[in-house]
Amino acid sequence: MGSIHLETAIPGPKSVEIVERRRAAMSSGAAFLTELGVASAEGAVVTDVDGNRLLDFAGGIGVLAAGHCPPAVVAAIQAQASELLHICGIVATHDSMVELSEALNEAAPGDFPKKTLLMNSGAEAVESAVKIARVATGRAGVLVFEGGYHGRTNMTMSMTSKYGLFKKGFGPFASEIYRIPFPNVLRRPPGTDPEQFVGWSIERLHDALVSQVDPSALAAIVIEPVQGEGGFIPAPKPYLEAIRSICDEHGIIMIADEVQAGFGRTGKLFSIEHSGVVPDLITMAKSMGSGMPISGLVGRAELLDAPHPGGMGGTYSGNPVASVAALETIKMINTPEFLDRATAVGERLRAGLVELQAKHPEIADVRGLGPMLAMELVTDDNLTPNPDLTLAVTKGTLARGLITIRAGLYSNCVRFLPPLTITDEQIDEALAVLAAVMEEETA
Repeated sequence: MGSIHLETAIPGPKSVEIVERRRAAMSSGAAFLTELGVASAEGAVVTDVDGNRLLDFAGGIGVLAAGHCPPAVVAAIQAQASELLHICGIVATHDSMVELSEALNEAAPGDFPKKTLLMNSGAEAVESAVKIARVATGRAGVLVFEGGYHGRTNMTMSMTSKYGLFKKGFGPFASEIYRIPFPNVLRRPPGTDPEQFVGWSIERLHDALVSQVDPSALAAIVIEPVQGEGGFIPAPKPYLEAIRSICDEHGIIMIADEVQAGFGRTGKLFSIEHSGVVPDLITMAKSMGSGMPISGLVGRAELLDAPHPGGMGGTYSGNPVASVAALETIKMINTPEFLDRATAVGERLRAGLVELQAKHPEIADVRGLGPMLAMELVTDDNLTPNPDLTLAVTKGTLARGLITIRAGLYSNCVRFLPPLTITDEQIDEALAVLAAVMEEETA
């Protein structure tokens, strides 16, 4: 018997009821992708309010690398909640915030003294990184990339690329943000091979430091080692190496935004470890706390100490319940056994997607790192994006008990973020659903 078990159509009547209550009570500006009402979840399986069991390949949009309700994390939360819910790190210190920071300092790449700043969301972590880079360098400029997503605060929204969905109507935006193309190998100029295109992209990076902003005005270069909302596009290793070289030459802070790609999502604790490049600062959130609202910024100690005392912080930053959840999550994820299994999950899932691609020319690309994977859907050989098919696929899989969601600058990618505790049988079950939907939607 598989993990998927449907008692009703999706959405069922109780899901429809709770979603209608949501529409009546909550802001319509807060988007939601499915009409699913959820009652509980465990591992890779979600049970909705109608008693349907579904496989979750959205993973809370990258939050659930350790799975739904991992027992050790739940136990730590329960124990901490009975002792101390909140004290505020501005007022006093508790052990879990210190122990978590020590663990992150030890785990992050780089052979240099490190410190950590704990915050509440990915956007806060990214905004804090920019603030630190600015005060440390005495410069204002920030270089980002097309397709990048960094958050929804004014600063991070200004850094984010996709205008219509994330920025429309919300200006004016923060100044001193400079944006250049991301080296998306799939959409390279005709007649160039991937290596030539990456070299050309590096040349354009250097050109931008003449045509758009001088290096002496740049505080930071912020890059996702694997673009998340942009469509799970890995940054080529030579490109990351070029950024590191530029930053070293000109005293610019290199910031790796690992909010979605970090914490085992690519088979390593941080996705930039695949390249061997060591950034100055790493931002993290999502799977860091297995669903608890917590984020972090870890990096060179002298940078974390650059702001004046009181310049950083927040009421809930380093909350004891969120901190113990993150500690247990790190203990679970940052082991050879877990990361090896994550790699195996990625290999099995990729093999199934590549097999599907061979049958469907609409799948232009299967890409990502490790188990952080996406397939890009197009209408023709010119790679014309096909968001309609993408939406149909996500709706079709949901109707059959598999939760999937979209991504990509053109909303034409199906992204796969399953809990990394998923079994081989569950991967195969999900792939069978996906194959059936693709067959139906492309017939």
